[in-house]
Amino acid sequence: MGVLMSRRQTVERVQKVSLAVSAFKDGLREQPSTRRRAEAGAARQGTLEQEVQEGEEEASAGPSKPEESSASKAAWERLRDGRGVEPEEFDRANRFTPPAFIRPKRELHDDEPPDISLEQREQILNDEMCEICEVWTAESLFPCRICPRVYHDGCLRRMGYLQKDSTVEVTETAHTETGWSCYYCDNLNLLLTEEEMYSLMETLKNCKIIPGACLTLDDFLHYKHQVHKQQFERTMPEAQEEQAALQFNALDPDKKGHIEWQDFLSHESIQLLQKIRPQNALLRLLTPKERERARAAFLALDQDNDGFIGESECRQARHTWFRKHQKEMLSCNVRQGWLGGGGHPYFGGRPWGSSIAGLSNEPTSARRSIDWPGFLRENVAYILAARPNSAALHLQPLA
Repeated sequence: MGVLMSRRQTVERVQKVSLAVSAFKDGLREQPSTRRRAEAGAARQGTLEQEVQEGEEEASAGPSKPEESSASKAAWERLRDGRGVEPEEFDRANRFTPPAFIRPKRELHDDEPPDISLEQREQILNDEMCEICEVWTAESLFPCRICPRVYHDGCLRRMGYLQKDSTVEVTETAHTETGWSCYYCDNLNLLLTEEEMYSLMETLKNCKIIPGACLTLDDFLHYKHQVHKQQFERTMPEAQEEQAALQFNALDPDKKGHIEWQDFLSHESIQLLQKIRPQNALLRLLTPKERERARAAFLALDQDNDGFIGESECRQARHTWFRKHQKEMLSCNVRQGWLGGGGHPYFGGRPWGSSIAGLSNEPTSARRSIDWPGFLRENVAYILAARPNSAALHLQPLA
């Protein structure tokens, strides 16, 4: 106990220093940006931060009010830093300082096919100490269903990542087979590199999308039309507009008439990843937990154990990744995560055979056979898109 208390005291000292540094940085942000404007004519290196500053200076030169330009500036900064869900009025009193997100970088071997064996299972172990305070308290830790990190609900609350309306959801799902995604895995935008983020921000600026704002159906369709016209220099076909409307409905599961900013940002992030990165690079983003879930899905679909499944079963699997928030899931401990039990939440929580068998009435000879590598390639984007805790479908599977 003496060691534990000593560690807690050390953590508290570090957090006090972090709060002081954070307050100092906040004070600097609130100062007038006269020095930036004076240096606007200097040579620029073309980095993402400098490009964002140019956009901010252009916006401040317009007829908008100072309050609006300040809010817009803060919104673009949050988007650049991957903090798209942090409110401007974030109360830092008695809170930990949120971590600085570091965007990934592409490696030379990313486009090469990864070796993901179907037969060789992976051992899934969660971390033993809280990611935030680095203290071990066994059953009171909440595991992420995507990565090995674990957290205390109190630490999440003090960081501002766990609000009152989401506390119950986390406590109910974190120790079930359905699981809960931590703030790293919940934000698909953090998968983008700095260059990819710059590309997305340019698109949003050109289409006059305001960071943090909700989008109605008309806003969403107008945005999709603009993006299509900029990319192909022609009007978007009616069939694609219908598909965009279906995607809007998928992003608005509660039928509120608008989609939340974070859901829109996650959707656009996964769309950009599909366009820019090859499937091999996307496969390298999968975590051991996600690969194990994919193995279990394929083996359940492969009824005759010949290493192949039908095309209709593969299409069905794309929909099953998004079956979340099952209230009847069995509880399991931190080490087991959501991998325990005979059923699976992404197949309705039923045993594999009963939930998969008989999905298609097509004769076997008429189906396109898909092997394990093909199954992964065709489903990787949907597996990644299912990471957020939101009930929204960030990548609507085609029928």
